[in-house]
Amino acid sequence: MLGIWYYSCLPEQLFDVTYSTVLESSDGQLLDAHIAADEQWRFPEVDSVPYRYKQCVLQYEDAHFYSHPGFNLISIFKALKQNIDAGRVVRGGSTITQQVIRLSRKRDRNYLEKIIELIWATRLELRHSKKEILELYASHAPYGGNVVGLEMASWRYFGRKPHDLSWAESAMLAVLPNAPGLIYPGQRSSILKEKRDQLLLKLNEEKIISDMEYELALLEEIPLKDYRVPQLAPHLLQRARNAYGTQKITSTLDYGLQQRLNTIAENHYHKLAQNGVYNLSILVLDVENASVAGYVGNAPTSAEHSKDVDITTAPRSTGSVLKPFLYASLLDEGLLLPDTFVKDIPTTIDGYKTENYDRTYRGAVPASIALARSLNVPAVRMLQDYGVEKFYGRLQDLHLPDINRGASTYGLSLIIGGAESSLWDLSGAYLHLARDLKNYTSQSSQYDQEEHQPVSYVSDDSAFTSTPLSDRAKAGVLTPLNDRRLDVSAETQRPKSTEKWSQEPNVFSAASIYHTFEAMKKVNRPEGEEIWHFFNPNRQIAWKTGTSFGNRDAWAIGVTPKYVIGVWAGNADGEGRADLTGIDSAAPILFDVFNGFPESSWFDKPYDDLIELEVCAASGHLAGLNCEETQIQYIPVKGERTPPCPYHQIIHLSEEGSYRVEASCYPVEKMQHKTHLVLPPAMSYYYAKSHASYERLPDYLENCSTVDEKMMRFINPTHNTTISITKDKDGNLNPAVFELAHRNREKKVFWYLDDAFIQTTSGIHELALIADPGRHLISAIDEDGNSAKVYVNFE
Repeated sequence: MLGIWYYSCLPEQLFDVTYSTVLESSDGQLLDAHIAADEQWRFPEVDSVPYRYKQCVLQYEDAHFYSHPGFNLISIFKALKQNIDAGRVVRGGSTITQQVIRLSRKRDRNYLEKIIELIWATRLELRHSKKEILELYASHAPYGGNVVGLEMASWRYFGRKPHDLSWAESAMLAVLPNAPGLIYPGQRSSILKEKRDQLLLKLNEEKIISDMEYELALLEEIPLKDYRVPQLAPHLLQRARNAYGTQKITSTLDYGLQQRLNTIAENHYHKLAQNGVYNLSILVLDVENASVAGYVGNAPTSAEHSKDVDITTAPRSTGSVLKPFLYASLLDEGLLLPDTFVKDIPTTIDGYKTENYDRTYRGAVPASIALARSLNVPAVRMLQDYGVEKFYGRLQDLHLPDINRGASTYGLSLIIGGAESSLWDLSGAYLHLARDLKNYTSQSSQYDQEEHQPVSYVSDDSAFTSTPLSDRAKAGVLTPLNDRRLDVSAETQRPKSTEKWSQEPNVFSAASIYHTFEAMKKVNRPEGEEIWHFFNPNRQIAWKTGTSFGNRDAWAIGVTPKYVIGVWAGNADGEGRADLTGIDSAAPILFDVFNGFPESSWFDKPYDDLIELEVCAASGHLAGLNCEETQIQYIPVKGERTPPCPYHQIIHLSEEGSYRVEASCYPVEKMQHKTHLVLPPAMSYYYAKSHASYERLPDYLENCSTVDEKMMRFINPTHNTTISITKDKDGNLNPAVFELAHRNREKKVFWYLDDAFIQTTSGIHELALIADPGRHLISAIDEDGNSAKVYVNFE
């Protein structure tokens, strides 16, 4: 029975205490820490004791530590005699093992407690090795105030890891647990220094340190102030604490980069706050390792403005940052070439009118330029052509879990900010595109089928699922907790291939990704960046900005072969500000981060996924028979199936070249034959405004046309549009503007409202009109009798 009692007397969990959550950088530097639940700064148990500290604490506390069974009778008798002679406790005879027991029991010191400590100490020696006992002591010894444990003490008093401490610093920490009340900033340091120097002398006498080391150690001063725990990544610390519990977490963050990001965030926060914008977030991902290199969850704002909210994981309106994914989708299925003309004209679909940010139209614009300039009208039209359902499926493949309400719910607004996603998920999606492209060009034109795994912010997940022989592991605190940002839901997981490498793309082909990044390189940089770009051709970045409806969210995401940089700016409560835009608010932050990185080469061209074909220089389509100017271009293999250029046509002109003619009414031998870029009326109308070199089609020679050609059409508003009558600040009614496209702008056009003549226009055919509420007919007739009409509803 005595044996059974002895075996079970020592608790299975020796220290029933809480620990701080500690976040370190990839090279082991302290980034941040969260105080333990009992308000003690107690870092998780150390897994090794530094040599210098071990020698110091053994010489000061227990020189015979490695030879006794948990207690030292000689020390006990010496202490007992001195205490009896003095009539009070002047010396302790406890070994380090006994002190570990005392630290765990936290009882009043008396002789009965000493006996219990002695028995438990012998049991502890049987259960743990000397190394583990010394680690337990170093982890739980008091170091003054609410500082517990060697590692926290090292950071608090010296701002360094224990393994980086000098002999003098190690000696100071070795003597401090014996009387932790000795140290205060600027107070009692002389007593502490005297004890430290006595220990250093003993180390020298025992030949543990040389005479030179001893002399140099004596010159070191006792610290007069403590170091505060760094707060370089408070939001990632909280996220890691929720996911992994209270333990030491070695993150993937780069310490120097994280410091720089915090400085950038603070500088831009003060600028944005002047405009009433109080929150921002910065995320830097390492493309090579698919990990987080830098993480700023929020600006250094106030509690009033939700400073503790981690914006990085908050779903926000996406603005235009999904447009590159649509562009890649169209390229990937051979529905578009990189520079194919897309329509940019006034557009109303199902009663919803789409407008570009600058409220202008370009008629026809290359798809890559439409993406670079973030034009809404071409994007909505391309989504309508591609299909909302198909694009929604692509977004699921990109693991964007917050876009989850079904394609029909979003409709065409999906591409211009109708959906919500987080900076974490969007940056991760761009990261995987970059990795797919790099893998393809470096791995014999194959894709890694295991590539699209969650981005990690811990250096080694396996380290957090092990079960080391320590009390905190037995308490189960090392088991990772549920974090939806770490695990991809089953609904968005792609079926895994049985082969790691395959020629089947994960989402987009390498050629589509490459051309998407090339288009994103054309985005105009913020003010001051344009000239710099030309003098630094090696500093290339593919980037995209976005601004949500109501100016509530400003986005900027940039991609290089080494990093993905994601930036969000706005207000956590969703309040919009007039000047809050992606290009003005988020992009400058992105480039402040980007400019700090060294120069690097660009992505290699994925030649195996490209085909060299002749392309029409003007329209971007595959060159047709009538294209006069062509160029050789590497396009995605599937682009070979796209139709040839439909806009270049052969027109027949009269002998002097002034009029179009036809063989039925004009001698063929007198005709001139000329290739001409022929755009539909609405496209032609706006294209001519921004392209001075664009030549309009000549008129037909009188009575020499068998073609029923549409010479004019309304482009704004469209048929059956409802126009709301509004008032200006003075109470006057605001007119509705009607626009008409005519193949011959110089023709006079006569406008009518419900058969009542209004006015005549020439050149620019626009009409400002105010009408009574109700349904009205607006008609226009040119001087040749060509007509167009549209019904609109005023309300």
